[in-house]
Amino acid sequence: MSFPIQITPDKAIHELTEINQKLVKGIELLSELKEDDIQVGTAPKELVYREDKLRLYHFIPQVKRPFRIPLLFSYALVNRWMVADLQEDRSLIRNLLKEGIDIYLIDWGDPTRMDRWLTLDDYVNTYLDNCVDFIREQHGLDKINLLGICQGGTMAACYTALHPEKIKNLVLTVTPIDFHADKEEENEDWGLLNVWARHLDIDPMIDALGVVPAELLNFSFMLVRPMSLNVKKYTDMIDIMDDKNKMMNFLRMEKWLNEGPDSAGEAYRQFVKDFFQKNQLIKGEVMLGDQKVDLANITVPVLNCFANQDHLVPPKSTRALAKYVGTKDYTELEVPAGHIGFYVSGKSQKMLAPGIAKWLKERG
Repeated sequence: MSFPIQITPDKAIHELTEINQKLVKGIELLSELKEDDIQVGTAPKELVYREDKLRLYHFIPQVKRPFRIPLLFSYALVNRWMVADLQEDRSLIRNLLKEGIDIYLIDWGDPTRMDRWLTLDDYVNTYLDNCVDFIREQHGLDKINLLGICQGGTMAACYTALHPEKIKNLVLTVTPIDFHADKEEENEDWGLLNVWARHLDIDPMIDALGVVPAELLNFSFMLVRPMSLNVKKYTDMIDIMDDKNKMMNFLRMEKWLNEGPDSAGEAYRQFVKDFFQKNQLIKGEVMLGDQKVDLANITVPVLNCFANQDHLVPPKSTRALAKYVGTKDYTELEVPAGHIGFYVSGKSQKMLAPGIAKWLKERG
């Protein structure tokens, strides 16, 4: 049996020549770039409140009369919030500003060994609560809107369950709620992070280091899909090396991925044990300080946004919230994207911010 030869010498020479030209142009581009040329999180903002390493920012409104109830962003303790404002044309924050939403955002800062004893109670019932109170006072409001991203969404859900009197509407995006939902997923790639975390002996690392290194966190995320996230993206990069705009997009994403913060040890320990391993959130058993988190206490309107191709937070993990909240005003928004594409894909730009803004304004 013979097989037709798909690659002729002439075709091979042509393709090698094209690759060489792309590499030459790419090297020229990279050699001309300075570190300051690769910027993320550039939407204009001002620092309005600080506490320890936390910084609270207010983004400059883009309309004359913004929506009267401000929206506070609560990001995860791992990685940085800039994925929500990666570049001008791929930015949830900029899109919401254009929709007239008044936005505040928490930057948790960079924990060091001296912050190793910070707990989830400190982050939720002290830092987050103080930011909410600051915004309420600034605007003369009893309640504000709260938006959580990934782990920051889990924290936002906990906060709303404990302080429903301070939140008008809750928006969650790619937020893990049921940390064992991966057991029900047919796609074996989804939920691997949950599986690994359930078998992780976290104590020796926390006891020895005090904080969890950002490099280790990033490496664990990459291992979920090792070929596509560690190898294929760099081989694919060759195809765009002669396109400055596409290369800049790639470099911004790499900058965001590789410049995450370390995580405070005790908060990370509790998140792994109580959420990933014991799945206590949906059981109503999570303790923050001396308070028990009961999702049924979330009686405010909830918009739960998820990515239907999310390999880090399976859709069922996010959508499980519907079974446990006490609100009758519960809405879901599905975006055809993965965990990161949820914020930066072209389809997301057309769906996410307009959907969130419309939902908020209807409940204003």
